[in-house]
Amino acid sequence: MIAEVLLVLAGHTSSLFPTDHTLHPAFRPLLHPGEEQCLEALGHIASRYRNIKKACATLSRSKSRYVCALCATLNQILKDEYEKLVVDTEAKVLKRDPDLVANGSFVPLSAVRATFAEWDSPLTALETLMNQLQAQKHWQPGPLIDMLLARSKTGVYRIADIISRLSVAVQRVWRSQLSAFLVHGSLTSSDPLASEDFTLLDGTMPSCVSPQTKESIVYVGRAIATIKAKKWQNQLPREQALEYANLLETVLPQDQYKFDLVISQIRTNASEWLWLNVLTRKDVEDAVISLASYFLLRNGEFNLALIREIERLKISRLTTRSGAASVIREQDLNLALLRASLGTTAQHDPSLLHLHFELPSGPLRPLLPSLANSKALSSSVASNSPEVTSFDDLILGTNLILSYNVTWPLDLFLHPSDLQIYAALFNYLSSLRKTHTQIHTCWTSLSNAQRARRRWTGLGEGGTVEDLEARRELLRCGWGVVRDMGWFLDTFLGYVMIDVVDVEFRRLKDLLGNPSRGRAESVGKHPTSQNIASQANADPSTYLDFTTLRNIHTTYLERLLTGCLLSNPALTAILRPIFEVCERFVAQVERWGGDVLPALLFEGSLAPGGDDKVGAMVQERFQVVSEINGSLHKLLNLFYEQLSLSTSQQSFTATGDTSKSILMNASMANGTTLQRTSIRGKGFKGFEGEGEVRRHVERLLLRLDFNGAFSKPRAGGSEQIQGEGGIGIL
Repeated sequence: MIAEVLLVLAGHTSSLFPTDHTLHPAFRPLLHPGEEQCLEALGHIASRYRNIKKACATLSRSKSRYVCALCATLNQILKDEYEKLVVDTEAKVLKRDPDLVANGSFVPLSAVRATFAEWDSPLTALETLMNQLQAQKHWQPGPLIDMLLARSKTGVYRIADIISRLSVAVQRVWRSQLSAFLVHGSLTSSDPLASEDFTLLDGTMPSCVSPQTKESIVYVGRAIATIKAKKWQNQLPREQALEYANLLETVLPQDQYKFDLVISQIRTNASEWLWLNVLTRKDVEDAVISLASYFLLRNGEFNLALIREIERLKISRLTTRSGAASVIREQDLNLALLRASLGTTAQHDPSLLHLHFELPSGPLRPLLPSLANSKALSSSVASNSPEVTSFDDLILGTNLILSYNVTWPLDLFLHPSDLQIYAALFNYLSSLRKTHTQIHTCWTSLSNAQRARRRWTGLGEGGTVEDLEARRELLRCGWGVVRDMGWFLDTFLGYVMIDVVDVEFRRLKDLLGNPSRGRAESVGKHPTSQNIASQANADPSTYLDFTTLRNIHTTYLERLLTGCLLSNPALTAILRPIFEVCERFVAQVERWGGDVLPALLFEGSLAPGGDDKVGAMVQERFQVVSEINGSLHKLLNLFYEQLSLSTSQQSFTATGDTSKSILMNASMANGTTLQRTSIRGKGFKGFEGEGEVRRHVERLLLRLDFNGAFSKPRAGGSEQIQGEGGIGIL
């Protein structure tokens, strides 16, 4: 009977247990209740073992290499430990071992039961594991590793040890796939980690892998794969690839800290090699100059031509009667880009082909400038709303995004989050430049009307004395408004373009041309012998490592955002209403025919029958201009007050919050939200520029209050404009 029991424990069928672990009824009268209980307990163990072996045989035919590795490891564990225990027990019985055989002739069932009792819990846990694996048709490596790691966290040591070994086996197979992707840039046809465009597939990464590590895996794998696919003349050295493979062999993803450290080290070394061999300094400098020329408006003639082309496009669509032809599409805007380049320095610039406009809301019909009353502007600004102010719709009337096609290998240097910040800066600066141009055009229109009036009519021909005085006040008030608008926009545009954009761009060029070699050591770089040899041949004064390059460009964008005041939501919430008030005034003057004064013979310009002293049209225009004047000065005072407070309240070190607020602007246009983190170190001496950025704002304060216009008490309303009207227009 003992031989029969041992055969059952080894996985064979027997008449003792016709079904599962239930003892045959014919044997029950022959057994003591204790013996019957021991046999049923041993039958339970044998039944679980057979179920596990059967499940392993089924799952071993799975297409998933990870499930096959798990089954192979489990079979090996059972063979080395459980099946060996069955053989050793049989050997003890045959050798009449006194620990198992009583009096050299009798083997108690309780002794056999005690020998196999240690496998009760492990086989139960393994049977549950097999049932869970069979319940799902296909297992991705990420959820499979997560499930095994979760099951290994138990208080039963033997269960934890077996499940941990199964988890390690699956992780090793996953690590081999990761090594092929990271070191060789290759993806398998079955169970690949990433898609053809090198995007990680769902379920391919266990949850113990951090998001930063996932991004580094994609970065390195895509770079190596692209270099091989394009058959680049400089391929990753074999010694360096072997070093990466050896580093990966020392860690598993379950050890999150060490795994993240190794992946970070591989990324740093790969980045340095890419910078020295693939992405050259000339590529970076050309890209930086191109982005500054078109996104930061350093190519002024092209930007002005583009603003005129977009305005001409809106007017042409407004005057078109056909429904289909009156819609503005993305291709119309891209054609406007090419037309704007004609006759400018951008005409023969190859980087212009990388630019294109996007309309997130789709094609649209152009809209006329709004003439609506903006009395709620100041109240909305004073409410300190936490919402981020967007300038994406001020150029065209709807969300408009200028995109830049980044090709290999520049995509190693420029991330989508960087391009979104460039797009936000373009919309902001273009809105300022467009408003500034409109005010200058309005000034020209008023000047032409004034010269014609002086030559042909003057102000004293016809009308009552009261009407003549009202016309004089209206004219002075209109000139005062356009003068204040022009002065503020001139001052602010000069500050942004000269004190911020030009200064920061020159600083970036200086850092790219004269980097410090010690920067690379501050980021924990571990150069290989290949990199060291390459660096030894390079000029120490011009060597720039890849990590420092990213830090320099990140800080460059952050300083631009802070210097342009885009990092301060309270100031941007005031600037947009100022632009809208200026646009409204320009639209009113255009509607009035280019002059604030109505002609003397216009209907309503003179009092009918002499009953009224002032014409109705003069009164209406004076009311509109006075209201715009009041709104403008209230907004300008609010802007100066908030700007003064910002110098003492705001930290001028732009960090992740600044980038996040700008990316929120971009996400309002494209429907996506990206999180961008700063990678520069706080102890990086070359990036300590908080004092310089603060001085930028102090220069703006000095320009705005050069004659004490804001710091001194001033008269309000139209009296102030009339009192300052020393322009000699009468």
